[in-house]
Amino acid sequence: MRVLVEILHPAHVHVFRHAIATWRERGDEVLVLSREKECANDLLAAYGIPFRSISRLPDNKAGLFLEMAIRDLRMLKASLRFKPDVLVGIMGVTIAQVGKVIRKPAIVFYDTENAGITNRVVYPLAHSVATPACYQGHVNGNHVTYPGYHELAYLHPDRFTPDPEVVRAGGLDPDSPYFILRFVSWGASHDIGEEGMTPAFMRKLVERLQREGRVLITSETELPSDLEELRFRLPVEQMHHFVAFASMLIGESATMASEAAVLGVPAVFISDTGRGYTDEEESRWQLVANFKRDQAEAAFDQVEAWLALDDRAGEFQRRRQAMLETCVDTTTWMVDYVDRVVAEQR
Repeated sequence: MRVLVEILHPAHVHVFRHAIATWRERGDEVLVLSREKECANDLLAAYGIPFRSISRLPDNKAGLFLEMAIRDLRMLKASLRFKPDVLVGIMGVTIAQVGKVIRKPAIVFYDTENAGITNRVVYPLAHSVATPACYQGHVNGNHVTYPGYHELAYLHPDRFTPDPEVVRAGGLDPDSPYFILRFVSWGASHDIGEEGMTPAFMRKLVERLQREGRVLITSETELPSDLEELRFRLPVEQMHHFVAFASMLIGESATMASEAAVLGVPAVFISDTGRGYTDEEESRWQLVANFKRDQAEAAFDQVEAWLALDDRAGEFQRRRQAMLETCVDTTTWMVDYVDRVVAEQR
């Protein structure tokens, strides 16, 4: 089997890396075409995944359409040479179009409902759209679902074991409280119209959390000068070990909120556009608390409530276990589904 994998974002590396390893281990040929966005290419290199970078995320939103056209052309050329049996990706703008042209199935794995324009274009062109069962958007096309989350493709306990020695080597004590704050750049197509937390609220969070332990900030964008000293730099492939031993994660990234949740770490997600998966992680498992930007004070109150919770770590691990009992290892589901699609085409 010949599989073309599109990588548009660092999180996509994590979602597909175990599937890529499975395909290669059994003798399938895999072509990975990436986009230069943040640390996506660095992650591919760190995991030893051969790739070809075919576009770069522009510095402004107006350039997204030009980048899309460039990526379409380059992927089409690569596909005509590689001759894939199937194309897979997250979001799927390019693979859906190219798959249609070369008459091969493009499978889009997605979980972001608010990428409305993209979804309206992509979904009808794709062979199928695979989403978590909690996905709240309409899919105009062949929609398949699974009980789980993207983050369980790489953080399911069968795939990942947190290593306290990695945390110690990074200068932290995994047994002492520390908190992670995550801020994003708001440069993605589904971020148009979004804004982040105010510097005043950032400082309020930092001041409160520093009374409990150390504060680490990971940010895609510039920080106020007084917060820059808290920016935490580490090898990108090690981040999940640090999340796993954190006392809490607060931020603007739905992906990192879900990563914390599936690891049993309390997560406060602040964004004006929510996600079906973080909503479910709140309503079913109480692992995430979701807030809009104008609910900053309510978010702060939630942080206070969780700080006061007796046996917080034990309680959240129990909630995590309840979640794991109903969810699948997403990588296994993905590999099996791709196999079925390819078999149907033959």
